[in-house]
Amino acid sequence: MVKSTLNYLAEMSERPFYYLYEPPAGTQLRNTTGDRRTVPIHDARDLEPEPSLEREGFALARHETAVENLYHETTIRGAYYPEIEELVKRATGAVRVLAFDHNVRSATRAEQGEQGIQHPVKLVHNDYTEGSGPQRVRDLLDADEAEARLKNRFAVINVWKPLGGPVQESPLAVCDAQSIRPQDLKGTDLRYRDRTGEIYTLAFNADHRWFYYSNMGTDEAMLLKCFDSDSGRARFTAHTAFEDPTSPKDARPRESIEVRTLAFFDA
Repeated sequence: MVKSTLNYLAEMSERPFYYLYEPPAGTQLRNTTGDRRTVPIHDARDLEPEPSLEREGFALARHETAVENLYHETTIRGAYYPEIEELVKRATGAVRVLAFDHNVRSATRAEQGEQGIQHPVKLVHNDYTEGSGPQRVRDLLDADEAEARLKNRFAVINVWKPLGGPVQESPLAVCDAQSIRPQDLKGTDLRYRDRTGEIYTLAFNADHRWFYYSNMGTDEAMLLKCFDSDSGRARFTAHTAFEDPTSPKDARPRESIEVRTLAFFDA
């Protein structure tokens, strides 16, 4: 177990928003204030039974990719996406899995200005909401298939994988979905040039239970559920990068890839 300070959302009267591009002159980039809280983060490798997607909302899987270059957009979509779709299908029993988006993160490469590479996100958040989860299905499928799929259960499952290991700098912390209350989830607008998306940022709750997998290697992947249409299962798994106080001073900067998928079920 380690202790670290996480960035929650401070209480506010208006709806939170973030611009994901340079906003118009005179417009603030965001209207939020952080609420920094020091919390214990436990090593999920010590949990018995092992965490599951259906209970805690996250799980560890073995995955060794055959893709050599996970910094190349075309290779990621053409070769890595199919691997991830098969991984999620095996892990969940879904009848169809669609990988549709990804983020590659490396502070070193981002600071060098490499296109498409981002810094680790140090903000407690969940990628989808009650509204944006179903909307993503409608965005990605044709109208008839989307409405047919939405009649049955579906989930948004992210697959987070190190590009170098072991991960000792800015690891990913995940919040046990069972410890999140509905009132902790704050709908937040992400303003793009051409659309507005919606995520949840989280208000602090002392009951939140935080976990990470220590020293993750390149032969591992973490699956985390960011939405489930079935209210009887884990539905929202908040997450954030964090500063590990036990990290060696010469620890390699974290490099990772996260792929978002839609998992569809028969019922």
